[in-house]
Amino acid sequence: MTKPFALIIEDHEDHTIIFNNAFSMVGFETEVVMDGAAARKRLNETVPTVVVLDLHLPKVSGQALLQQIRSDKRLANTRVIVITADEALAEGKIDGADLILIKPVGFSYLRSIAERFLSST
Repeated sequence: MTKPFALIIEDHEDHTIIFNNAFSMVGFETEVVMDGAAARKRLNETVPTVVVLDLHLPKVSGQALLQQIRSDKRLANTRVIVITADEALAEGKIDGADLILIKPVGFSYLRSIAERFLSST
């Protein structure tokens, strides 16, 4: 049996470490991508179980990536966790996100979310 796969799309290195550790600690295979163009390419090549998605990314926005995920039939079952520091944007409607979190997100809380998403796979 293969591990569920979490694709972490985040451009701040400190955040990638926290997100990566939280998901890998509970049993996900993880990969970190730090810009939108590289994320777009990986989304065309893989089918993640979960995508952890920052909205403000270089090259291609997180919102454009979210639209790509939701319009790709291969990714119909992919869960998307949007993590952003932009409270105003998060309070607005973000179509297609399964969960929206405001940074900073504590490690323990993120790990419990990862566990919840793992148990639903």
